[in-house]
Amino acid sequence: MTLTDMDRSDEADVETRVSTIVYVCVTCRRPADPEDAPRPGAALARATSAAAEGTGLTVIPISCLANCKRGLSAAMRRDGAWTYVFGDLDPDTGASALVAGARLLEGAGDGLMPWRGRPDALKRGLIARVPPLDFQETE
Repeated sequence: MTLTDMDRSDEADVETRVSTIVYVCVTCRRPADPEDAPRPGAALARATSAAAEGTGLTVIPISCLANCKRGLSAAMRRDGAWTYVFGDLDPDTGASALVAGARLLEGAGDGLMPWRGRPDALKRGLIARVPPLDFQETE
C-alpha cells in the first residue's frame, strides 16, 4: 500500500464515521404558551445548530420527544455509546449546554458522558440514559 492509498483509506474512514447527533424537539412549548405562539423548542433547535457549527456535531430538529412535562427537550447519541435524554432546557442557554455535552459524549471512550465537566443544565435536566443496542451488562 502506498502513502497515497493510506491517505485515501484514512479519508474514507473519516467520511464513514457517524458524528455525535443532537436531536432537539421543535414542538416543545411551555404549558402557558398559546397553541399558536412560536415554539421555544424550534428556537432552541436553531440556536443549537448555530452553536454546533464547525464542531462536527450533527443537530437534527425532531417533532416531539414525548417529554412534554419537562420540555424543552433534546436527546443525544453516537454509535457505540449511551443515548441521553434531557429536559427543562432553557431556550437562551440550552444550546451551549447541548453542544458542550455532545462534545463530552463524543470524546467518551466508554460511551458514557462524564459527569465531571457536564454543564449544570445537563446534570439537572437528565431524564434518561439508554444503553446502546448491543449493550451487555458485565458482572
